[in-house]
Amino acid sequence: MPSETRQPAFVLVRPQMGENIGAASRAMWNFGLDRMRLVSPRDGWPNPSAVAMASGAGRLLDEAQLVETTAQAVEDCDLVFATTARMRGLTKPVYSPEQAMKEAAERIAQGGKVAVMFGPERAGLENSDVALANALINVPVNPEFPSLNLAQCVLLCAYEWQRASSEIEALRVEMAGAEWASGIEVEKLAEHYEERLTEAGFFFPEHKAESMKLTLRNLWSRMPLTREDVKTLHGVMRQMVRWKERG
Repeated sequence: MPSETRQPAFVLVRPQMGENIGAASRAMWNFGLDRMRLVSPRDGWPNPSAVAMASGAGRLLDEAQLVETTAQAVEDCDLVFATTARMRGLTKPVYSPEQAMKEAAERIAQGGKVAVMFGPERAGLENSDVALANALINVPVNPEFPSLNLAQCVLLCAYEWQRASSEIEALRVEMAGAEWASGIEVEKLAEHYEERLTEAGFFFPEHKAESMKLTLRNLWSRMPLTREDVKTLHGVMRQMVRWKERG
């Protein structure tokens, strides 16, 4: 059975190649989506090529809903998006994938049902399909080469759905068992270098010494140092002093 997580249905309208259906299922499952609806696949259904291409997303294909017409695929939905690279002279709002999936998440949170339609590989959705949609999704691509592979378009929308419906870390640092240095540890490192560099006559001329020290302190505070980094930098300075004293 499809997951109980509330999510949009992704509708593949008259897809032509089983491989592309399988690739689309993988793209959906990458981002936790498993509500696929198929409208009259050209090569029939089930399709061995789709299963082979789906790899670990085969369950999604097993549970895909098969219907004969686009209208049947979206009849239970109150918000329907149509993905298209061309503006077809129809008066409809046009969303980016990001904004469309934000709108989808808001509607679903309110109890609504949402579908996103993707057209066949050769020519995309027909006007009769697009007419069933409330809004369009247009991907900002190279105008000289606007055509997207079916699975690529599914992947873009699935990714934006996950961004809109869950907390995504914009940036993280893999610490690999390390810990960030504390403020006092960085301060002690700064003092160590300042003392040794003073002894070496680094802060010259004298009237610029305070400014140079401030610059160095700012450098340490700006660097994202781990405790291991601090130990290493202490060790570097100690070894340089020992080497100098041996000379």
